[in-house]
Amino acid sequence: MSKRYNYVIGDVQGCFEALKALLKEIRFDPDQDFLWFAGDLVARGENSVGALRFVKKLADRGAASTVLGNHDLTLIACARGFKKAKEKDGTQDIIDAIDGDELIDWLRKQPLSLSPNAKMLITHAGVPCIWDAEQTIQLASEVQQIVGHDDLTVLDTFLAEMYGEQPDLWSDQLTGMARLRCITNYLTRMRLTDAKGRLEFGFKDALDAPMPVGFQPWFEFESLAAHTHQLIFGHWAALQGKTINSQIQNVDGGCVWGQQLMAFRLEDQHMFAVDNPLS
Repeated sequence: MSKRYNYVIGDVQGCFEALKALLKEIRFDPDQDFLWFAGDLVARGENSVGALRFVKKLADRGAASTVLGNHDLTLIACARGFKKAKEKDGTQDIIDAIDGDELIDWLRKQPLSLSPNAKMLITHAGVPCIWDAEQTIQLASEVQQIVGHDDLTVLDTFLAEMYGEQPDLWSDQLTGMARLRCITNYLTRMRLTDAKGRLEFGFKDALDAPMPVGFQPWFEFESLAAHTHQLIFGHWAALQGKTINSQIQNVDGGCVWGQQLMAFRLEDQHMFAVDNPLS
């Protein structure tokens, strides 16, 4: 019997042809292998609706799971009428699809963190240095319970207040929408923080670009979570799947920007990559 493998796949962002090419490259077998997606299944690629349908089908048969990324949350907000879908995102097709409601309802019930095993943690944007793994999982669950709530008025109350950059620093005393927004921003939008964990939202460039004074990539600070867990994240295309250290791994190869789609095999820490066939 062949060995079962687990792969973490970086930001697909609707690049369905690249996803199919990557699964061919790793010889993915849905009857025994498992795919962990690091969020941003949709937006800006050539076929977001196809990619989302495909991942949902794999998840339904027990062969895949995903965390929510910022673009996934934006799709949900657009579907609920809180934002207008941008033409460049190419996600209106999902909203208009005959199975659009089913796809979006499935998407909104996905978590903001995943644990492939007791020593690994996947989130879309990373984990701030001030949170340990247990706290991260708990806080991610707080948001997921709201986004995936059976009562759509609970979801809509959140979506109406989801966007914003304040508070930009975590406190255990935060409550209500400020607390939920802050958690969401850390887990789906974070790139730079200061030593206390304060968020900076403007920087999206490569690591050799000048950064705002006092701010560094979140993974440059000593991480509480990385003491106990390997942290795997996407979101930052300019990193192009960089291994930060033995405990922190990026999997976003910038596929939607004409670069690569990546799959990180957990069993041996090997990174697979394919070029975007449409670039």
